[in-house]
Order: sequence, then C-alpha cells, then structure tokens
Amino acid sequence: MIQLLKAYLPLFALFLCISFWSCQGRVAIAKEEPAIKPNIIFIMADDLGYADVGCYGQKVIQTPHIDALAKSGIQFSQCYAGSPVCAPSRSVLMTGLHTGHTTVRGNFGKGGVTGLGGGEGRIPLAKEDITIAELLSEEGYQTAMIGKWGLGEPGTTGLPNDQGFDYFYGFLNQRRAHTYYPEYIWRNKEKVDLPANHEERHGQYIHDLFMEETISFIEQMDDEPFFLYLPYTLPHDDYEIDDLGKYVDSIDWTYEERVYAAMVERLDVSVGLISTALKEHGIFDNTMIIFTSDNGAARRWEGRFNSSGSLRGRKRDLYEGGLRVPLIISYPLQISSDRMSDYPLSFADFLPTLASVGGAESPDVDGIDISEIFFNDNPELSDDRRFYWEFYEGGYQQAVRIGLWKAMLGVNAKEWELYDLTQDPTEQNNIASQHPDIVQEISEYAEQEHVESPYYSTE
Repeated sequence: MIQLLKAYLPLFALFLCISFWSCQGRVAIAKEEPAIKPNIIFIMADDLGYADVGCYGQKVIQTPHIDALAKSGIQFSQCYAGSPVCAPSRSVLMTGLHTGHTTVRGNFGKGGVTGLGGGEGRIPLAKEDITIAELLSEEGYQTAMIGKWGLGEPGTTGLPNDQGFDYFYGFLNQRRAHTYYPEYIWRNKEKVDLPANHEERHGQYIHDLFMEETISFIEQMDDEPFFLYLPYTLPHDDYEIDDLGKYVDSIDWTYEERVYAAMVERLDVSVGLISTALKEHGIFDNTMIIFTSDNGAARRWEGRFNSSGSLRGRKRDLYEGGLRVPLIISYPLQISSDRMSDYPLSFADFLPTLASVGGAESPDVDGIDISEIFFNDNPELSDDRRFYWEFYEGGYQQAVRIGLWKAMLGVNAKEWELYDLTQDPTEQNNIASQHPDIVQEISEYAEQEHVESPYYSTE
C-alpha cells in the first residue's frame, strides 16, 4: 500500500498544484469585477459669473476651496448653461433636453400655476419627463436634493419627490428663494416653519440650514452610492448675509459689493466643508464632485469683480457672458488631477454622462455622454458640436453654436449675428454678412431644433 502511495505521490502533488493555481485564477477574475459606482455630488451656484472664482481669473474674491477642487480634477473652459436664466437652465440639466425641447423653457410661461407675483406662468416638469435622479435611482442610488428647485409648485407633477428624488429640502418656488431668511422651507412635501424669520426677522440664514442638511446626508451614507444635487442659492440677490467675514472692513466698497464677496466666500467655504466631510467619511476619492453655476453673472460688477471676465453680456443674454459658466469635475479615484479641458459641452450632456457613470441607460436626449473625457486624456470626441438655445423674456430669441461659430437672433431682429469664437471670443465683430452660407446653415438648424410648446409663445 505504501509503495502504491509513493507511486502516485507525484501525480497527487501535480493535482494540488493545478488546484492551487486554478483557485488563484478565480481570485484574479473576481478582482476584475466592475469598479464600485461613484457617489455623485452636483453643486450648482446661483448667478455665479464665469470669472467669479480664482481659478477662472477672479483677482479680488478669494475662493481657495473651489480652486483646490479644480486642482484635484478637470477645469472646463467652455461649459454652457441650459439657459441664461434659472428655471429653464435647471430643466435642461435635469432632462438632457435643450430649450427647444425641454418642458420648462422660461421662468414664466402660459398657464401653469400662480407664482408669488400673483400671475400664472410657473410651468412644472411633466409626469413623463425623465430626470437624472430617476435614472440613477433605478440603478440603486440614494437620491437627495438640497437647495432651490424651481421646476414644480406644490400640487403639481414637478415636485422633486415625484421626479426621482428620495429626499428634498429646500425651495420649490424660485422667487421665494430670493430671500435668505424665509419664513418656511420644504422638507419633501411638508412645510417646515422657521419662526426665527417670521415678521421679517433675520434669525436663521437659510444657507446654514442647507449645509447642516448636506453634511448630515453625507454622514448617513454607508455602502449604497448616492446622488446629491445641491443647487444652492448663493450668490443670487437679494444680497443678504449674516457675516461679512474678511470683507467687513472694505470701506471703499459699496455695501452690496461687500455682501456679494462674502456670499461667494461662503459658497467657497461650503465646498471646503463638503470635501472635508467626504474625507472624514472615507469616501472622497470615490465621489465625483461637480461644481458649476446655473447661468452667467446677474451683475457684471465691472471695475470691482468683473464677474463675466472678458465675455460679452451677463444673465438674460444669449451672448457668452449669459451662457458660459465655470465647470469643475473632481473624482480622484478615476480622474487625474490638475487637468484643463477646452472641450465644448452643455448642461444637456449631464444626463447621459451621469447615467453612463452610474451604470444607467440614457434615453434619447439632446446631450451626449462625455464621460470619456474624465478617464482619457485624449478622448475621441468630435469638436464639431452643435448647441441650441431659445429664450423668451422680452420676446423670442435664439442662439446657436456650430463648431466654433456662434450666432444669435435677438428680439425683433431680422438677421442673425455671427461670431467666430476662435478669433473673437468676446463677440465684438459681427461677421454675418461675410459668411452667408454659415448663417443659412445656422438658420436651418435653429428652425429644425425648435419644437412648438403649449406654454411658450414665439410671437
């Protein structure tokens, strides 16, 4: 028997060896499973200008935390908001459809519900609209929104909790969000009374409550990925703040200038607090943080902050100053640091992009998936992009960008303006008469992209 065992011992050893390496092979395969889905935090300032933060050229207001976020990821030079005003820009962001297709195309429309001004016109998202939150929720993401919504009043189909968000804390009505000392706020579908602000008292600064909710949400997150949408109201007017900070002694400034600088600083500090909370919770590296603004600067603050930088225009303009916004994306686990990108993109791109990042399938929308930029220093994406905007305040207007050509058709204008953004990024030299073929192409494209809406009139 012993001799028999000795005879088969080499075979037995070979069997053990094969079994060992087979097990090692299975372990190696297990390690090649798809990466953990990232958490996603989307921070959107309100009326922050393209040049209001340091990494975009701001010389006066200090924004070290936002600048550090840019250093940790990618800074984009050509990001376009969905619209030059609040509500439609947010509608484009949430639905991936530009203002020729999305449901909410203006702050005011025909019909809808009554707003704070006493007139109708607050148009909500429709029940059939598909939002980023809905897509990510279906992929196992916990979804929350803290801040200003602007896409649905109480009792309408546009409420955040009916559009994919598990949790909501903030303003529904964008005009009510003009104050930083509201008498009440919404938590999901219930009013939360703020007695300290009754009778025009300034007892609770709303941004502080937003930050408490934000940090609390992050600290409660465990293993499940989350999507946290933070459309804060800073630095929109009314220009109000409870502490002027380092700008209190800027005596050669106007009071509003000091308040504005302090509001931008408070926003910057908030970005730092979010980053710190993520690091303390051990999830900073696997969290994609997106920082941007809903549209261009409400005031240019020329001679003081120069909030639009060299760009022409501001909020409510279809020139670059009204549409181009800062965009920073940080995701240390996957995105290399200290990168710059001049790739043109718009708010419509976020739905398909974040759907891709979160493992969801995007519906057919106007934006495209640009996530390849995040993971590849040399992405194979076409620069010959086409963007479309329409705007209704003061009369129907349109704007188009095709490649490096930018054109706009103003109120009652009979001819398009045309600019070459490579040679004229400040849009000073209208060269439409020199390029009738380009103007014709743009005109045809604009006509193609506009779909009639029952809520907004082109007349």
